[in-house]
Amino acid sequence: MIHTVWPYLAVMLLAAGVFPAMERRFGWRVFNVLPPIVFTYLLVTALAVSGLWQVNEEIHTAQAMLVSHMVPALLFLLMINCDLRAIFALGPRVLGVFACTSVALFIAFISTFLIYHRWLPGDAWHPLAALSGSWVGGTANMIAVKQAIGMSDQHLAMSLLTDALCYSTWVAVLFALARVAPAFNRWTRATSSGDLQVAETKATGPTNYESVLLWLGLALGVAALSAWLAGYLPTSTMISGTTWTILLATGAGLVAAHTPLARFPGASTISSAMLISVVAVLASQSNFHGIGAAPLYLLCGVTIISIHAVILAGFARLFHFDLYLCGISSLAHIGGVAATPVLAASYSRALVPVGILLALLGYILGTGFGLVVASVMSMLAGT
Repeated sequence: MIHTVWPYLAVMLLAAGVFPAMERRFGWRVFNVLPPIVFTYLLVTALAVSGLWQVNEEIHTAQAMLVSHMVPALLFLLMINCDLRAIFALGPRVLGVFACTSVALFIAFISTFLIYHRWLPGDAWHPLAALSGSWVGGTANMIAVKQAIGMSDQHLAMSLLTDALCYSTWVAVLFALARVAPAFNRWTRATSSGDLQVAETKATGPTNYESVLLWLGLALGVAALSAWLAGYLPTSTMISGTTWTILLATGAGLVAAHTPLARFPGASTISSAMLISVVAVLASQSNFHGIGAAPLYLLCGVTIISIHAVILAGFARLFHFDLYLCGISSLAHIGGVAATPVLAASYSRALVPVGILLALLGYILGTGFGLVVASVMSMLAGT
C-alpha cells in the first residue's frame, strides 16, 4: 500500500499516460466510443477502491492542492489558442447558429431536469450541471463547473460516462445526416455553407523544452495570482472563491491569447496532459458508489440531445440555417475541438476552420454556461 505522496503521484502520471499512449500506438476502435480519459478515470477509481494507496493526511492534502491549482492553470492554457478576433470574423450568420445551439442546449438541459427531477433528488442534478459545461466547451469546463459547485467526486463518473457514450452516438448521427442536407436546406430555405471561406488558424511550431517550462510556470503563476485576487472579491451561495479563481484564470488566458505569448508552441499539448492528470487525481478520491445510477444519466443525456436537435431544427427553419452549419455548431458544443474539424471536413473542406473556431468559442463560454445551468437547477431543486 502507498502511504506517501511521490509514489502516489507516480501512479497518477502513469495512469494518465497509458491509455493515450495505447490509443496513439494501436488505434483501437473502442477509443472511438470511450475516449482514453474515461478509461483513465475508471482505472484510477478501481485502484482507489482496491486500496492501493492510503488516503492519509499527506495524500489528501496533496490531492486538494493539485486540483485547486491545476484546474485554473488548465483553463488558462486552454484559452491561449482562442483568438476572439478570428472568432468574431466568422460573421453574424455563423455566430447566430452558435448562439441558437447554445439556447437549444440550455432549454434541453432545463427541460430534461424538469422531466426527471423526481429521480434526481438532493444534489443528484450536479452531474447534469457539470455535463452542460462539457457540452458547450469540453471536459476541462466540466471539471471547472464541478469544482465551482462543489460536486462530489463520486458524481464525476456519471458526467464522464454520459458525455462519452451520448457524444459518440451523436457524432455517428451527424455524419449520417450529411446525405439529407439538400432536403433539409430546401425545408429551411437555406443555401449551403459549403463554399464559406474562412482563413485557417495559424499553425504553431513544435513543442520544445523551453516552451514547456514557460507555459507550466506561467500557468501555475496565473492560478496562484487568481486565487489571491479571488480572496478580495465578494462571494455568495453560488459564486464562491473557487468560482472567482476559475473565471479570473479564464480571463487571463483570453488576454494572453492576444499577446506575443500566444505564438509560443506547446500550450495545447501541455493542457491536454494536465487535463487527463487532473481527471486521474479526481478519480483517486472516488469510488464506485452510485454507479448503478448510470442508466438514468444516460437516459438524461439522450433526452437532452433529442430536445436540442428538435429545437435547433426549429431555429434553422426560422432563421434559414443550412444543415452543415447546424451540424458543425452542434458538434462544436457537444464534441469539442477534436471531433468538429473531422465532421466539418466530411461536409466541406472549407468549413474546417469554422469548426475549429466554434469549438474554441465553446471552450470560452463552457464554464459560464455550466454555472448558469447549475444556478437554475439549484433554484428548481430548492437547494
